[in-house]
Amino acid sequence: MTAVDTPARLDRRRFVADLVSRLPEDALVVTGLGSPSYDVFAAGDRPGNFYLWGAMGAAAPLALGLALAQPDHPVVAITGDGEHLMGIGTLATVGAQLPPNLTIVVLDNAHFGETGMQPSHTGLGTDLIAVAQGFGIRDAERITDLAQVEGLATRITARTATTYAQVLIDTTEPPRALPPRDGVANKNTFRASLGLGTF
Repeated sequence: MTAVDTPARLDRRRFVADLVSRLPEDALVVTGLGSPSYDVFAAGDRPGNFYLWGAMGAAAPLALGLALAQPDHPVVAITGDGEHLMGIGTLATVGAQLPPNLTIVVLDNAHFGETGMQPSHTGLGTDLIAVAQGFGIRDAERITDLAQVEGLATRITARTATTYAQVLIDTTEPPRALPPRDGVANKNTFRASLGLGTF
């Protein structure tokens, strides 16, 4: 791409805040480690958020299992390109299952933000939309404008098809907003939001 046709990159915290504010109350949100967790927490902590710590590559598979187990809830994985690439093979299983209540949102700044801003594969030629569609996820969209948030939130709420969104974000780093790091407490709060006991 030339400088003329380079797509716009969004402020990630603003995008996440806008999306989360439009989610239905019963939506279950799984966050990838690092910045996606900080952004979702900054948008407002809620019992239906499950924040991952030190589980690189696990956001999409955890969300897939959750979507299959909780078909009456919209399930949204919000993760980064580096974390997502670590477990990209999960999309093959997502494409085989296609739970209609699952949405995967990839915040893509084309860098590994948590390990020193090394270039990620998306900045080196990997086309995540082509990858998702190749695995059978037909509703795959690249987001470069905040005006697209409303349509994405509508599809999440409708729960009619597995949805995949690659959100092109800039590399700015807003102040960190750290969710609780107590994994057991996070698990118990999340289970309680589903009416489930502890174990």
